Amino acid sequence: MSDNDQIVINPTGGAPADACMIILHGLGADGHDFEPVAQMMPRPDYAQVRFIMPHAPRLAVTVNGGMVMPAWYDILVMSLDRRVDEEQLRRSAQRIQAIIREQIAAGIDSRRILLAGFSQGGAVAYEAALSLDQPLGGLLAMSTYLATADSVSLAEANRGLPIEIHHGNMDPVVPEALGRAAHARLETLGYTANYRQYPMAHAVCPQQIADIGEWMTSRLAQ
Repeated sequence: MSDNDQIVINPTGGAPADACMIILHGLGADGHDFEPVAQMMPRPDYAQVRFIMPHAPRLAVTVNGGMVMPAWYDILVMSLDRRVDEEQLRRSAQRIQAIIREQIAAGIDSRRILLAGFSQGGAVAYEAALSLDQPLGGLLAMSTYLATADSVSLAEANRGLPIEIHHGNMDPVVPEALGRAAHARLETLGYTANYRQYPMAHAVCPQQIADIGEWMTSRLAQ
């Protein structure tokens, strides 16, 4: 993967990375969107964490009048249940899985790799994590929805995947009902997911960032 395709923040002090957190941005943004959040994450002495924030490709987005912008996939209809281009979504998920495999090949145990995604990036993160054939350390889904709820190929390796779901209760872009629906669907499929609600719109808030830091350090302390 080219450095032009992603932002990489390596551990401080030149220490080799033994853990990794990959964060996927939302529609119309890029990897820089979550760079400040990564910089605010704690640096526990038991984990040398590499942060990777890939950039989505530029695609025409139907619901935005065909405008070309950074997007993980096309959104065809902006109804409550969303209609998306699942083929594009899966291609994006496969790209993220390739990044995960690169980190494994570099010597990081898959169980010390965390995947996080916001909005569109969260939908890709769901698909990538649930279908990956190697166990991850955790999945964080922020202000998002399970776009491939009825079509994702579930991998046995991640049947016990720790899942954290965050959503704002005033979100006008991805209504909280979609976050709740993803949580319910995961439970139906046999997954255990922790759900956190925040008093915010389609965003990330300070309390949430603190909670993400605690979640990251607790997962890497396993």
